[in-house]
Amino acid sequence: QVQLVESGGGLVQPGGSLRLSCAPSGSIFGVYAMGWYRQVPGNQRELVAVIRSVGVISYSDSVKGRCTISRDSRTNTVTLQMNSLKPEDTAVYYCNAVGGSRDTEYDYWGQGTQVTVSS
Repeated sequence: QVQLVESGGGLVQPGGSLRLSCAPSGSIFGVYAMGWYRQVPGNQRELVAVIRSVGVISYSDSVKGRCTISRDSRTNTVTLQMNSLKPEDTAVYYCNAVGGSRDTEYDYWGQGTQVTVSS
């Protein structure tokens, strides 16, 4: 079973920046999309940004203009650059990869990395 390994979370002051990275523990093929989601205790997990295999990128309205998602298609590493962070960005951030082939599909999640924005 492939795992997604996240890194880059931490504590940052309001207005600061963080860069989250996610890489699969093994090879994955036929990626449809890779993205980042976040979750605050008591709330549903919500989309932050997603990049699809055809190159289409989407951001949630709450982070649009402040975050940039990118993907290395050779290694399937996905990165989220977050700037001008706000306290309301505090959450556990999860990496996700969906894809498949003729015989199988997958929907992988990372274990999450904590992002805390506080002075």
